[in-house]
This record gives sequence, C-alpha cells and structure tokens, in this order.
Amino acid sequence: MLDILGIASRNLLRYGRRTLLTLLLIVIGMVAVLLFIGVAGSFKSMMVGQITDSVLGHVQVHRKGYVASIDSLPLNMNMRPNMLAKIESELDGNPAIAAWSPRIKFGGMFSNFAETTSIRINGIDPAREATTVPLLSGRLQEGDKNAALVERGQIVIPLLLARGMKTQLGDTVVVVATNRDGSVNGKTFVVRGILESISGPGGRDGYIHIDDAREILRMTEDQVSEIVVRLKDFSQLNRVGGQIKAAVEGLTNKEGKPMLEVHEWTQLSPFANIAKMIDLMTLFIKIVLVSIVLVSVMNVMIMAVYERIREIGTIAAIGTPPSRILALFLAEGLMLGVAGTLAGIVLSLVGIYGINVWQPTFDFGMQKGLVMAPAIAAGDVLTIAGLVVAVAIIASLQPAWKASRMDPITALRHV
Repeated sequence: MLDILGIASRNLLRYGRRTLLTLLLIVIGMVAVLLFIGVAGSFKSMMVGQITDSVLGHVQVHRKGYVASIDSLPLNMNMRPNMLAKIESELDGNPAIAAWSPRIKFGGMFSNFAETTSIRINGIDPAREATTVPLLSGRLQEGDKNAALVERGQIVIPLLLARGMKTQLGDTVVVVATNRDGSVNGKTFVVRGILESISGPGGRDGYIHIDDAREILRMTEDQVSEIVVRLKDFSQLNRVGGQIKAAVEGLTNKEGKPMLEVHEWTQLSPFANIAKMIDLMTLFIKIVLVSIVLVSVMNVMIMAVYERIREIGTIAAIGTPPSRILALFLAEGLMLGVAGTLAGIVLSLVGIYGINVWQPTFDFGMQKGLVMAPAIAAGDVLTIAGLVVAVAIIASLQPAWKASRMDPITALRHV
C-alpha cells in the first residue's frame, strides 16, 4: 500500500501546476463551507438566543386551544390551580429543566390621563421570569437593568407606547382591563422601565407583577395563562420537549381528552423560518462543495489517464494486475482529497479565529451591537472532511476503472 501511495504522490508531482490548481479548488470550497457554517451558525444561535432568552423561553405550556386563539388573549382558557399543581409536579421532577415561570396575559387599555391606547399585558413573577428568560431585562432602554424587572405597583412599557404617548420613567399611568365576567377594572402604575421590542417597532407588550395582574382581573384563585420553561441544555430541546409533552399532555379531563398542550419555541415564533432557511442554505453550500470536488478531481484524473495511456499499457504488459492499476489511480484521488481537506481545515480554523479576534457586530431587530462569535463543532469539521475525501475517491473511480481495463497492446500503440 505504501508503494502505491509513493507512486501516486510522484505522479501528482509530475503535473504540479494541474495538481496545485485542483487542490486550490478543493481548499477554496472547504474554506467557504466551513466559514459559512461557523458564521451562519453563530448568527442562528444568537438569533435563537435573543428570542428564547428574552421572550419565549424554550418551551411553553398552555391550556388546550389557547395558542390557536392567542390573538384575543382569552381569559376563559387560563390554567386553574389544580392544573398548575400537576404541571409544577412534572416540571420540578425533570432534571433537564433549569427554570420555569408562570405568566398571565391579557389585553387592556393604557392611559397617561391625556391619551389612551391598547396594550398587551404580561403579568409575571419577576424573580422566576429572570431565571427563565435572562435576557429580558437587558432589553430595557431606560431603567435599572440590575434590579427586579417590576415590583408591585410598577409597569414596564414598550418603547412604541413611550414615544407615542410621551411617557417617561416615573410617570403615573393607568391600565384598564375587562375581566372574565365582563366587568371593567383599572389600576394605576408607576413607569419603572421602557423596553425595546425584540422584533421591531411594532411591539406592544408591557410587564407588571403577576399579583397586580390578578388584582386587575379580579381573580379569586391563582390562574395563569402560560408557563414558560427553560432547559439546562438547549441542544436537548427535541428530547426534553418530547418528555414534557408526554407528561403534560397525559393529563386529561373527565372525558379522557388532554387538558393542556406543549409548544416548542419554533412553533410560536416566525423567526423559526429564518433558522430553517439558514439550515437550507448550509445544505446548498455543501452541495456546491461536493460539485466542486467532483468536477475538479474527475477532470484531473481523466486527464491523467489520457496522458498516461502508453505508461498504463507498459505496466500492464509487464504483468501489473488490473486491481493494482485501479488502486494506483484511486490513491491519487485519495491524496488530492486528503491534502485539500487538511489545508482547507487549517485555513478555515485560522479564518474563524481571525473573525473572533476582529469581533464584528451586527443588529438584530431592535438589538444593536450584537457581537458575532463564529464557532464550528468538531463533528461538522469531520463530516465535511469525510464528505470531501469520499467524493474525491468516487470522482477517481471511473477514470481508474477505465485505466485498469485497458488492453496493453492497444495502449502501447497509442500516440
């Protein structure tokens, strides 16, 4: 085997310029793919992190049918205390769950005593919310980011409302809402913070303490609209999400029908489609890489066979078996693939390191100055490397087979 590799390397060096050009094509393809995977993966992770860690959490639990009618924020589909107790038991017993937080969501009217507009209110437990969506307080444009998001009697309002109604920190405002029975109730609040929207200037979500939400809605029991769950390891979302779904949706009513439903963040946010597009683009780039390697290696091997027909005839005439000739040309393709892969990996890792040193920034929605930190998993590197080497060998197979099946007499007569 070592003899075959030695002969194959000498044959490649005989046509140094052509070999170098082929290697450059493979290296460029490798670098393009690995850098794209690193950069696109960084953007995807940052985008998903901003959405899940500041708004949605990783998984949410609702009353059956709530999400389908979430635009109206129906109060008659809140989870009652007995449901909450069962959910709490399931969530606290799962070691893969880092934290969970209850919310009460409802629509109301927001007034600064001069103007009135609509608002979506999120009643939260500030301590639990901070552990479940840790980036939420970081979206505060005005207000203390290190203190609890809200206390009793305080409200955090969206930037859109603050600008449109000229409301500032410390102002007194009133929130009016209609409870489940149809009666109207209001409560005054002090503006504690002004919050940027994660998705752009259209955000209308405000935050108050969950006890204030229950007071406005005149709840006589501790109902909640949704439960937001954060996992310890986001990469285990599908597995742990399935466990939560199996446990929670197994809770049925007297008729044997599920009372609750579980949704992962991808089912709740349109940004999940952007993540899918990034994955699709990554697949497309890999296909381009395969095409580059296939065409370049096959081209150089076809030329090698054509230019060495008499040489092939000579070694076949002196008794070299077809299998050895086949192995010789396959070894040349293998060496091209391995050399190009190693060089491509080194240059890609250097490029990723350089980007991390440079620390370029970009904006995502209303979030400014997010730092790009590309990284690539060893599994991705090995997958791409294996793909390139395998394609290089496959591209060499047809020319190598042709060379091994040549008639020695006909090959020796070739001019």
